[in-house]
Amino acid sequence: MTYCIGLRLNNGLVFMSDTRTSAGVDNFAVSKKMFTWSVPGERVITIMTAGNLATTQSMISLLEERSKAAEDRDPSILRQDTMFQVARLVGATLKEVIAESTGDDGQEAADQFSASVIVGGQIGEGKPTIFLIYPQGNFIEITGDTPFFQIGETKYGKPILVRAYDPDMSFEDAVKLLLVSFDSTVKSNLSVGLPFDLQVYQTDSFDPDRTRRIEDNDPIYQAISDGWGDALKSAFQQLPAYKL
Repeated sequence: MTYCIGLRLNNGLVFMSDTRTSAGVDNFAVSKKMFTWSVPGERVITIMTAGNLATTQSMISLLEERSKAAEDRDPSILRQDTMFQVARLVGATLKEVIAESTGDDGQEAADQFSASVIVGGQIGEGKPTIFLIYPQGNFIEITGDTPFFQIGETKYGKPILVRAYDPDMSFEDAVKLLLVSFDSTVKSNLSVGLPFDLQVYQTDSFDPDRTRRIEDNDPIYQAISDGWGDALKSAFQQLPAYKL
């Protein structure tokens, strides 16, 4: 399992993913789930993945190979004119990989190789946006009513996002919000874990360099984790008792 969030603000986009790919009493594995393609001054595209690791790695490898190859290896993620076209390409590539993995083995096999993807970024004069792509290759785009997408283990981290998100919030507050969401998930589910990969994208910057890997000993993350726990206890104690 995994946990990834893509969130849109009025001044840009924020992406965060965990890195855990398997979990057990004595078996923990880490793998990158956030990938970025960019052309200075023209485009920045970020993809996060959840689901079958073989499927997602094959999809990323195909996109990477086609983006670096010669002209006869289109379609390339670096040649799409809009983010909508990028979403179509990623969806088609995901569907292609799942179909090749399952062959004629039916829906049960397809479910075993299932994966979901968040893709976001900005191309040219288009607005920064984010898409959620399903295993079938279809997708939906982020809106004012749905300003963030989650994939993977979503239920534990969603309440804080719904209650505290504000499109006008700063990048710093948005990262804090995502860290609280991730911390709640980590404490509730063994299959999600540190380190976290973070990317912040400022509108029209076409710069993917505001990235960071947050380790479990990160002092700011630890302060947020401890402070959120203390704040919840304090808030609970201040609520009125339900008298019987």
